[in-house]
Amino acid sequence: MNKYDILVAGEINPDLILSGNVIPEFGQVEKLVETSSLTIGSSSAIFACGAARLGLKVAFIGVCGDDVFGRFMLEEMQKRGVDVSHVIVRADGQTGLSVILNQPFDVAQGDRAILTHLGLMAELRTSDIPDSLLNQARHLHVASYFLQTKLQTDLPDLFRRAHSLGLTTSLDTNYDPSEKWQGFDELLSVTNIFLPNSTEAKSLTGLENIDEAATSLGRKVEVAAIKLGAEGALGVAPSQKLKVPSISVNVVDTVGAGDSFDAGFIYGYLQGWSLEKSLRLGVVCGGLSTQQAGGTSGQPTLNEALEYL
Repeated sequence: MNKYDILVAGEINPDLILSGNVIPEFGQVEKLVETSSLTIGSSSAIFACGAARLGLKVAFIGVCGDDVFGRFMLEEMQKRGVDVSHVIVRADGQTGLSVILNQPFDVAQGDRAILTHLGLMAELRTSDIPDSLLNQARHLHVASYFLQTKLQTDLPDLFRRAHSLGLTTSLDTNYDPSEKWQGFDELLSVTNIFLPNSTEAKSLTGLENIDEAATSLGRKVEVAAIKLGAEGALGVAPSQKLKVPSISVNVVDTVGAGDSFDAGFIYGYLQGWSLEKSLRLGVVCGGLSTQQAGGTSGQPTLNEALEYL
């Protein structure tokens, strides 16, 4: 018996979400926004909370500062059932922060901008993740690949090490700020589950057609689950390609929806579910998470999600 179902190796930063008329005007113009909230941020942490909410045993390893933002993140993750005892806290470092500028949401026009201070987000190294910790988990998940720069070079070796100890692996790259999308052939060859969105899938493959991009990625990994937003999700596994639709919800905030999708899909994968059923749970978890502000407030329990399956 493993102590943990999932070990998440990731970045730690809160989100400060400002909503309303958030387009700034320089020249010392002060504008008033409608709402503000400090919430759990970072793709990895939102995923960890979503997986724990579904009932999985989740441990997290990352690096944060011994400061207000770091303590906020660790306390909030712990409240949601994530084991943060392996997190490296540096007294001389500063926890990162993302400021999210949310315009009023409309399916056709809604948009947001994100300003991120990296802080210690990039500091986690593979050498910080010992075999003794990997041995306690069934699965290893990594997100925000492009922000975790000190993890990048040795990540294929970490995934190989995890495989040798019996773990499966998953990867959600998130967006590449440099837009170069390089260095994935070796990494994807040791990745069980790849979880890009449609933009990331097309950028990685250089293909504009999402079906062609999905087929290409499906040759590189055990299973690719591609998030299509309001159109649902597309899954590719050996001899399988299928699409599932989204669910109808009252959308308040899309922050973290992709991470909640990942949590649902990996829950299904770890239970040995079919590709279709895992995709459907992912879509439900992602959709339900958008009904409340922030990445974690709307994340469903397993029973709440199963009602939609």
